[in-house]
Amino acid sequence: MTHPTISQKQTHWGAEMHAQEYRDGKLSRREFLTRATALGVTAAAAYGMIGLQAPAQAAAPIKMGGTLRIQMEVHGMREPRLYEWSEMGNMTRGWLEYLIHYNNDGSFSPVLAESWETSDDAKTITIHLRKGVTWNNGDPFTAAEVVHNFNLWCDGNVEGNSMATRMGPLVDPDTKKAVEGAIVAKDEHTVVLNLPSADITILAGIADYPAAITHPSLDGGNPIDNPIGTGPYIPESYDVGEKAVMVRNPDHKWWNEGNGAYVDRVEFIDYGTDPATIMAAVEAEEVDMTYETVGDFIDILDGLGMVRSEAATAATIVTRPNQVAVVNGKKPYEDARVRRALAMAVDNAVVLELGYAGRGKVAENHHVSPIHPEYAELPKQAHDPAGALALMKEAGMADFEHEIISLDDGFEKDTTDAVAAQLRDAGIKVKRSVLPGSTFWNDWAKYPFSSTTWNQRPFGVQVLTLAYKSGVPWNETGFANEEFDTILAAANEIADADKRRVLMKRLEEIMQEEGVILQPYWRSVYSHHREGVVNAEIHAQFEIKYQYIGFEG
Repeated sequence: MTHPTISQKQTHWGAEMHAQEYRDGKLSRREFLTRATALGVTAAAAYGMIGLQAPAQAAAPIKMGGTLRIQMEVHGMREPRLYEWSEMGNMTRGWLEYLIHYNNDGSFSPVLAESWETSDDAKTITIHLRKGVTWNNGDPFTAAEVVHNFNLWCDGNVEGNSMATRMGPLVDPDTKKAVEGAIVAKDEHTVVLNLPSADITILAGIADYPAAITHPSLDGGNPIDNPIGTGPYIPESYDVGEKAVMVRNPDHKWWNEGNGAYVDRVEFIDYGTDPATIMAAVEAEEVDMTYETVGDFIDILDGLGMVRSEAATAATIVTRPNQVAVVNGKKPYEDARVRRALAMAVDNAVVLELGYAGRGKVAENHHVSPIHPEYAELPKQAHDPAGALALMKEAGMADFEHEIISLDDGFEKDTTDAVAAQLRDAGIKVKRSVLPGSTFWNDWAKYPFSSTTWNQRPFGVQVLTLAYKSGVPWNETGFANEEFDTILAAANEIADADKRRVLMKRLEEIMQEEGVILQPYWRSVYSHHREGVVNAEIHAQFEIKYQYIGFEG
């Protein structure tokens, strides 16, 4: 697969230092690539700095034409900054493009941003936009639209806008809007971010799926109804829970023409969340690739002659009590003893085996992965069922029945079943409720006790900010802790992972001490595609860039 060439600085003030840390064995290759490319070094140059060649792109010739059929859930849509699921970003990725992409090797690569630079104090980020890009309505793509999008992202007054969480110091805490003068169009193709304080996660945030660049005319609307974008596809039809069809746009000259937009038509087909139904569709040759393959169906699809794709990730599932949820007039999970008891009763290694067939690594109930650069290793937590029941009795909750809710699909149901079984084994009363996706997604962040999957993010501090900072839209635990918030804000300003790790250790400890989540494992993720489908490998963050997928010629 051919990507556009770019012109960037080949070295950077901090990249050489990080390269030396890699050579000294202080950084993994992934950590180095994430740091160097976030600073503005190209992926090819970053590989060269450590004496390696960038991975070769697919060599197989790709023919033009055909229909690509993808198994994926078809959610109801809303404006991109409110997207809650990767599937939403995948739907609109064919016309709503991003400034940058995050890659499986940990690097960032340019899309609508041609290059970027970070100042020595990490408070100024300069983004150089690609020239010659047009919107599919004929308007030129300029810095004004990017500034418009940053202002949309920073608006914390819009309910459900998780992008405001990602924008960090660009958001004025008083107005909950962009800080005056912080986002500037220097010229038609240059945007400058003037951060009041450093934040290492900004670039990672604009590579995440709710950060699609939209035309000002969208104005809070549904991009299916107003599909103005810079990419090569447009929607033909969209039926929630059934099927969505995207077709190549014959009236738009894409800036990257010749390097993608291979297929004429892309069909996203929703078979629900039951893996057996998905397997039957594959066996009947109704789909060319899966969004994700889980559990025993990985080996089954191997046996059907499908090509397996795998990525080791920091994706996970958490079973969490909501500390502010009210059940029968009281808040059963506001007491940290209750939450700690739940964690003590569960052996995460057992949940990994029963819930995910051992296809991953045991996690530690704090949502920071060994993949993350700032991960701090803590002592192993005790699995103590007897102590858990004693603590539950101490909190006056020995007779309380905990209802644990999960989605009805394979590993999420199996994982939550395994958690429930161990709680019961410890003498804790549990009721299990399993909901279809159409019901579960409506209130995923509000259930008193439920399981939720989380995608990988490049930085541990990024995950903690998105999910556990007080009051943010995706905080499904109701966790609000002043010490945690203060330390997290300080950690977000530290570019050096070794120094950030000192603060991360305390953040991880707080998560465990407060019993915020039961997080059993880190997932390896899998998908399958038919022989002859090119560039269909699974992405660590479940991105499907269908504009680059095609059939071997």
